[in-house]
Amino acid sequence: MTTTAPRTARGERTKAKILASARTAFASHGYHEASIVKITEGAGVAMGTFYLYFPGKAELYHEVVVDLNRQLRNAMREGSEGAADRLEAERGGFRAYFDFLAGHPEVYPLIREAWFVAPDAMRTHYTRIFEGYAQALAEAAGRDEITVADPEVAAWALMGVGEVVGMRYLSWDADHPAQRIPDDVFEAVMDFVTNALQPRGGQA
Repeated sequence: MTTTAPRTARGERTKAKILASARTAFASHGYHEASIVKITEGAGVAMGTFYLYFPGKAELYHEVVVDLNRQLRNAMREGSEGAADRLEAERGGFRAYFDFLAGHPEVYPLIREAWFVAPDAMRTHYTRIFEGYAQALAEAAGRDEITVADPEVAAWALMGVGEVVGMRYLSWDADHPAQRIPDDVFEAVMDFVTNALQPRGGQA
């Protein structure tokens, strides 16, 4: 999937506008109904300008997913920075994850459709989250902050918890999307995560 990197700050802004318009169009209309015409009109750019950055709609969809993934991972990293230990980092990371989903309702429809129209992008989305998460869990286990039999399995399992809980409480009611995950739901998730990662012998 080859796209063209902008050479100027103005080009960066133009490409960002195309990506933002595409996120909305793909999430609202689906891949097949979101035409390049709709996307360029939403971005306020000419069709010719579109092709300066993207060979076609498939490459654009792939980059939309990858760009959204980058933003999500940055948010999670910032949310967990400065934590005293892994369990505190989990709380900050999960809070940032749910807040990002609440502010970007397009994540779920884009990732779901990517299974069919951009499977490489979907795989990239999950594996990039997984790689950093599994490494962080393994390092924390090495410091005896948590107990996990297999950091890789734990990473996939906890990613599943976050994704499905977020889908249930932030995405299912498309007409009235939640602005933030309910506090009691968040605390229940954190109880689950803490119990799953609790060091042997009691409280962390």
